[in-house]
Amino acid sequence: MAYPGGPAPHSPESGPAPASPIGDGSAYAAPYESLTFPYLTRGRRELSVTLAAQPVFDLVAQRAVSRRVRRIIRHKGGERGLLGRRTLEAADLRRIDLQTLGHGLDLLRLNSEDSGVLPAFWRTAATSHGRFALLYAGLQHHSAPAMLLLEIMGGPEVAGVEALAEAIGHLQTERLNVILHVAPDADLIAGMGGTGAHCLAVDFAGVDQAGARGWEEATRLIAAARQAATQVLILNLRPESGPAAAAAGATHAVFAPMESLTV
Repeated sequence: MAYPGGPAPHSPESGPAPASPIGDGSAYAAPYESLTFPYLTRGRRELSVTLAAQPVFDLVAQRAVSRRVRRIIRHKGGERGLLGRRTLEAADLRRIDLQTLGHGLDLLRLNSEDSGVLPAFWRTAATSHGRFALLYAGLQHHSAPAMLLLEIMGGPEVAGVEALAEAIGHLQTERLNVILHVAPDADLIAGMGGTGAHCLAVDFAGVDQAGARGWEEATRLIAAARQAATQVLILNLRPESGPAAAAAGATHAVFAPMESLTV
């Protein structure tokens, strides 16, 4: 099974249009589709949740094979919105995850032959109740794809390998699987080999990708990830770094958006 892919999106009437090949700069210049929905926590705090759909490229095939939903959660109400409890309760995280699944699948508009990547908090995936809710919501949605990939956020930084492996084992089915999001730390990544995750997602937003010297650390991160998993998804990869990332062992990438700056 390919991670995080599946068949490339096809005809516009049945789903999102195919993205341009990696060599075509228009694949990165195109704006991401997004939507925003409000959320009121159990503590009566107002949040705003924004989802954006990003193409996932296969670095070997050099084409888009899937789409990933990026999630941004903001406080509403300015400084007053930040007063009181700063952390969210597990129940709030679970409800945000379930709403993200519903809204995210609507945003992706996938059909039965496509695949999609959506985020989920580790605190949701860590409990049997949370895992069941994710499985049910993801697979019962009216536009459930051929393969739904949950990108579990925040697990490797706080949980042991055994706990991660247990959660991943319960979540993996014929139509649902897991991508484990991990910080760009080679030592932390190297320890993920026992989790059973077939794909690791590593965020390169803060990784130096400029020049040969800067790329040494990036190569070390990719090598560690490839030792721990059969597939490696690099997030926020610079388009010109695609060939180097593929040569280092990365299999998939979400490229950093090439947005124009307004002064």
